[in-house]
Amino acid sequence: MSRHRTSLRGPLLAGGCLVLLVLAGCGDDGADFDVSTQIGSDPVLPEPSNDLLPDLKVAEVIGWQEGQTPTVPQGLAVTAFARDLANPRAVHTLPNGDVLVIQAREPSGKPVNRPKDVIRDWIMSRAHGAGSGPEKESNLITLLRDTNRDGQVDERHDLLRGLNSPFGVAWYGGTLYVAAADAILAYPYELGQTEITAEPSLLTPLPGGPINHHWTKDLALSPDGRYLYASVGSNSNAGERGMEVERGRAAIWQVDRQTGASRIFASGLRNPNGLVFHPETGVLWTVVNERDELGPNLVPDYLTSVKENAFYGWPWSYYGDHVDPRVHPPRPDMVEKAIAPDYALSSHVAALGLAFSNDSALPEAFANGAFIGEHGSWNRRSFNGYKVVYVPFVDGKPAGKAQDVVTGFIEGDQARGRPVGVAIDGTGALLIADDAGNTVWRVAAADGSATARPIGTDRAMADIQ
Repeated sequence: MSRHRTSLRGPLLAGGCLVLLVLAGCGDDGADFDVSTQIGSDPVLPEPSNDLLPDLKVAEVIGWQEGQTPTVPQGLAVTAFARDLANPRAVHTLPNGDVLVIQAREPSGKPVNRPKDVIRDWIMSRAHGAGSGPEKESNLITLLRDTNRDGQVDERHDLLRGLNSPFGVAWYGGTLYVAAADAILAYPYELGQTEITAEPSLLTPLPGGPINHHWTKDLALSPDGRYLYASVGSNSNAGERGMEVERGRAAIWQVDRQTGASRIFASGLRNPNGLVFHPETGVLWTVVNERDELGPNLVPDYLTSVKENAFYGWPWSYYGDHVDPRVHPPRPDMVEKAIAPDYALSSHVAALGLAFSNDSALPEAFANGAFIGEHGSWNRRSFNGYKVVYVPFVDGKPAGKAQDVVTGFIEGDQARGRPVGVAIDGTGALLIADDAGNTVWRVAAADGSATARPIGTDRAMADIQ
């Protein structure tokens, strides 16, 4: 048990402990559990618990002081690519090397209909560094341009403002697609432009409010350019609001880019993000935040390939056929259909970003694999995540343990920042959106290596330049 921990509970009596909103916790916090046993294709899954008071601990965001940066291994160098942003959630490289930074806040007006919603909202505000004073404008997309490819931003332009909590973007054939909290919008946009003045067209609505619990909607462009794939998270933790509010959610949608016609491509994915196609195999991959409140070491978040028409268990089961005892009525028929994901990342790391390293300019040790942004835990009393990890791949599949690559976001009970989206920039370096530190970090080879030409996040884009 740690010497000191700050956790959020509720004004209740539990297990002989008087539990206030902020206090030293009591009971088993899972601190002795080896989280490395939950990394890989065969994670250790302890028995679930369903305590009245779930494990809760949040790191207070203090920000980065002058001269501070994250920590990277030998052979890499980290610098601030852009500062003074407002909740940067995702980064996306266009085929000409320009970088789009998507900044967003949670949609306003979401109803609070459970006591723990109040607790969660307090947690999220603390975890994102909420404080006094006026908020900087967010819900916008900013273009960062490195004209001479030296790893420094030479131009900065706000392309779009006043959006409805945007997250995912994709570009193809003169159109920028933006996934807002409730729709995919299409904007006329030619590479090189520094502003967008045209009104968008609606490609397709997506499940939105009034609850919109998991509001981030990511986008990926199919390698042939025909389809967009959109991630839509669940409207609850484990179906406790009823399944009617989950219609079309906990799923990845396939959307025809020209007509807007859509269908569910895969389902049972509680909160998928980081959609990206593997550059060699053309297979769609995602990272998924699994459910909370089954204990500090359940359920592992994961990285998985996305199979067409597959069902991944939510809410009735996790990691294949492991039944969630809280979900009623039970659905053994759905549990039987559930398939296990490819690769566990351990519990509550909050994996949100995914980028493949193929064709980057990073050292050989990072030449073939996936970078994953782990936003960090709140549903356990020993922190997990708060870093960027690298999972090596062989033949298009994970092969080996995840390695810590970008750390230093958290120290003790305080966080300087929290990584979200990741992408490879126009020079072949890794970019990290730090939504709590309001910074985009750039991790490059220490020897200054760069790619011969920019490669866009959506690989199909290179074919039509």
